[in-house]
Amino acid sequence: MELAHLRIDTPVGPLLISGTDDFIQAVSFTEEPETAFPQPPHLVLDCAQQLHEYFAGDRKVFDVPIQQPGTDFQQTVWEQLTRIPFGQTISYLQLARRIGNPKSIRAVGTTNGKNQLAIIVPCHRVIGSNGTLVGYAGGLWRKRWLLNHERLDLFSQG
Repeated sequence: MELAHLRIDTPVGPLLISGTDDFIQAVSFTEEPETAFPQPPHLVLDCAQQLHEYFAGDRKVFDVPIQQPGTDFQQTVWEQLTRIPFGQTISYLQLARRIGNPKSIRAVGTTNGKNQLAIIVPCHRVIGSNGTLVGYAGGLWRKRWLLNHERLDLFSQG
C-alpha cells in the first residue's frame, strides 16, 4: 500500500505525517514548502488530530497504530521509548538498562536518533545521564520546547 502524506503546522514547525489506512510510518519535522497531497486516509487525519490535541495540551498518549522499519534491536528500543510516561525523562543509560543491555548505550543513542515517529515515539524524553539535553534530530530547541510543553521546565538553560 502506498504511503500518503499530510503536512501540518505546529508550534515546533511543520510536521509531515506519512501513513496508510493501516499504520503511521513517520512523523517528521520538515522545512519543505507546503505541498498539495492527495486526500490522505482517515488514519493519517486521525494522527494529525491527535498531534493537534497534544500541542493543545489535551492529549498525553497517542493511540494510532504505528510501524517503522528497523532491526529487532531498534524495535525493542523504540518500544521502550513508548513506555516513558508523559512529563518524565530517562537517560540513555537507563534506556539501555531497560532493554537489558547497559553496555549498548551507544547503540541505544544511535537507534534513538533513527526514530522516524517524532513525538509519537517520544525520543525527546531521553536525556544525558547528567541531566543535560543531548541529541535530537529535530534540534535541541525543539526537544527543549517539547519537554517544557510536558511541564518539564527544568530545561530552560540555553
